[in-house]
Amino acid sequence: MSSTSPSSSAAVADGSAEKAATAFYFDTPVLDEHSAELLRSVNSQGGYAYTAMASLAAGGDLRAAEAAREMAWEQLHSGPWHSVLPVWRDAYSLACLHVARLSCGKGERVEALRALDLGIIMGGTLLRNDLEAAVDVVRGAIRVEEERRVKEGKQLVEKDIDRAEILRTLPTRSLSSKVVPKRSALSLEGFLSEFFISGYPVIITEGMTHWPAITKWNDFDYLERVAGHRTVPVEVGKNYLCSDWKQELITFSEFLERVRSNNSADVGPTYLAQHPLFDQINELKEDIFVPDYCFAGGGELKSMNAWFGPSGTVTPLHHDPHHNILAQVVGSKYVRLYSSSFSEELYPYNETMLGNSSQVDLDAINDKEFPKILDLEFYDCILEEGEMLYVPPKWWHYVRSLSPSMSVSFWWSNPDSMEEESS
Repeated sequence: MSSTSPSSSAAVADGSAEKAATAFYFDTPVLDEHSAELLRSVNSQGGYAYTAMASLAAGGDLRAAEAAREMAWEQLHSGPWHSVLPVWRDAYSLACLHVARLSCGKGERVEALRALDLGIIMGGTLLRNDLEAAVDVVRGAIRVEEERRVKEGKQLVEKDIDRAEILRTLPTRSLSSKVVPKRSALSLEGFLSEFFISGYPVIITEGMTHWPAITKWNDFDYLERVAGHRTVPVEVGKNYLCSDWKQELITFSEFLERVRSNNSADVGPTYLAQHPLFDQINELKEDIFVPDYCFAGGGELKSMNAWFGPSGTVTPLHHDPHHNILAQVVGSKYVRLYSSSFSEELYPYNETMLGNSSQVDLDAINDKEFPKILDLEFYDCILEEGEMLYVPPKWWHYVRSLSPSMSVSFWWSNPDSMEEESS
């Protein structure tokens, strides 16, 4: 395939949909090199029908491309995720690339972008570079052909939030035990000696003033422009421990509307939680920086995840195996932390999958079933915009958004504690 030519860009700019549809392409060098080998591997796993459809798709048949994608999708959902053969993940990526290419040929840029995002989120690693390069090309075309949308109320978070009313929604005894200490522009040496080595939480202020995200992410127009058509996975429901909790794939634009309206009566609270969004959307990644604190102890950064959602979203009491910096970019959150030494008193689930989560609902504590938690000492705080909270490994924490909120978590591990990764 050839890359996008100057004539195709001109066609889009001139509004000639027919001309643009026939001239718009993107390169897929990895697919071109490995498609035959990949299809042979799929065939060896009994995917004869998939191979036939993929071959037709390569010849320009959009319906065949969609059929191939559906076949691969069924394989991805044929059992537990860890049991899915890697070849089917790559096969799903291949089909997504064909759907995107052929959708672009019809001028359906948004559908093409959705296909590419699904390939990135659900597909394998073989064709990741092709998918990401295609995203850049398709997004460039979308920017040229669409008018910038203007919304009433441009900010995600207004400044006149009724804080007193919000605080009444917090769990019992909030802000009555120990408040997490704050340090302004804490040096790396100070962080190491005072908190990292001793294993205690701290709020660091004045550490994010250079982040473009501090001003950009509270602007609806900006978020729509750089990410509106992208497809993202979201959680719907009170939290992951509730029976009505589910996951959906929606556009970032639809997600922003849910955050803005926070109309839980229609679809339930919608939370983009613990998603590697910055591996998917480079423009947002360029708005943030990995804090120097994340290299304390000579460790290795393990993940960088987004936590975007409306007021009232809750992450139940749980613990994580890694060091964690939670950077609050937009809005504010209430965070409660219990020392790792209190694990028994916090009643963790017996099931392996939920072993890092507490059975205690801090929003409605059953004091007869869980009496040990009532007198436990804890730290808590209101995490404000521009502040970073250090959560030591294994410390239990509960988080509630007090407003529409955008946060970034940075997990890292010590070289001498890598065995904790699987815990």
